[in-house]
Amino acid sequence: MVVNIVECLPADYLRGHFIGRAQSPDGPCVIAIENGDIYDLTHLAASVSGALARDVVSGGARIGTVNDGLPDGWSLISPIDLQCIKASGVTFALSAIERVIEERARGDAAAATKIRAQLEDVIGSGIRSVVPGSDAAAQLKAALIDKDMWSQYLEVAIGPDAEIFSKSPVLSSVGHGGQIGVRSDSSWNNPEPEVVLVCKADGTVAGATLGNDVNLRDFEGRSALLLSKAKDNTASCAIGPFIRLFDETFSIDDVRAADVGLTINGPEGYLLEGSNDMSQISRDPLNLVEQCLSEHHYPDGFVLFCGTLFAPVQDRDEPGAGFTHKIGDVVTISSERIGTLQNTVTTSRDAPAWEMGFRAFARNLAERNLIDRI
Repeated sequence: MVVNIVECLPADYLRGHFIGRAQSPDGPCVIAIENGDIYDLTHLAASVSGALARDVVSGGARIGTVNDGLPDGWSLISPIDLQCIKASGVTFALSAIERVIEERARGDAAAATKIRAQLEDVIGSGIRSVVPGSDAAAQLKAALIDKDMWSQYLEVAIGPDAEIFSKSPVLSSVGHGGQIGVRSDSSWNNPEPEVVLVCKADGTVAGATLGNDVNLRDFEGRSALLLSKAKDNTASCAIGPFIRLFDETFSIDDVRAADVGLTINGPEGYLLEGSNDMSQISRDPLNLVEQCLSEHHYPDGFVLFCGTLFAPVQDRDEPGAGFTHKIGDVVTISSERIGTLQNTVTTSRDAPAWEMGFRAFARNLAERNLIDRI
């Protein structure tokens, strides 16, 4: 897919600093955008992970302008490479309710509407206002247990510990313009529009990008132990278009205030619109980073999906059946200060095979005499 670089960048891109990756005829390249120009940083830093670790985020060889786009034969790919891909779940009250619904419906979309109404009657607005880990959260937990309404999802929504999981293997994410995959045997699934924090090895947040944490509601709804099967599938993790680096024009406060919009255009003319308002997150993004880092060590850095407020309940085919993807859905995720990530839905079975793992990546860099720049 030929990508219009201007259309996927935020409106104020001339003021910001961006880093990402492109596939050239020779192999993956690290690129930067500054003042409307595109630079190839690969001979300075052959991985985005290394570029961020060594603070090599500018300079390099100018290869064109944003308006002209990438050189012929180049295409945009995911802006991350060697970083671990982590995700946090149930970080918004509404998504907590939806996870409980999945659990109680045992993956049956038709049963979800009735259960949703029952839960909201019992919980009311309490879960939306409680601070995770607080005394008020403990009191709400006790009340829900008393009414036999407690759930493991509510534990991570209002308890002291956030849900942190591994979303996808290193080098496996797809970028802007690529296809995203859902398992061919899933009958209830949805996109999850999220802000993705990009962190160095010590947990310092270098910047942010957008992500689609594709989810299989039927699999996870049957059992939380199926989380890996629901989350980690071929092409099921989209990240992009670029990492907007923190500087004087963009900071963690912009992440905290971000509104992440979502549009799904179905091949049959179906339209779904939603949003993820980061100001309603129950846990501060930096607290999520701290919990992700914990006592672990990520020598090549990590990226962290912050979770989503968006939970699609709009019926698509049958009343009460809710939303699920169809092949050919065009999913557009956008945020004013970060840019636009767009992907087309296919099955994980039919998505392009993931072939560039670490061995292939290292071999390619060695052939280009770049392995010492990684």
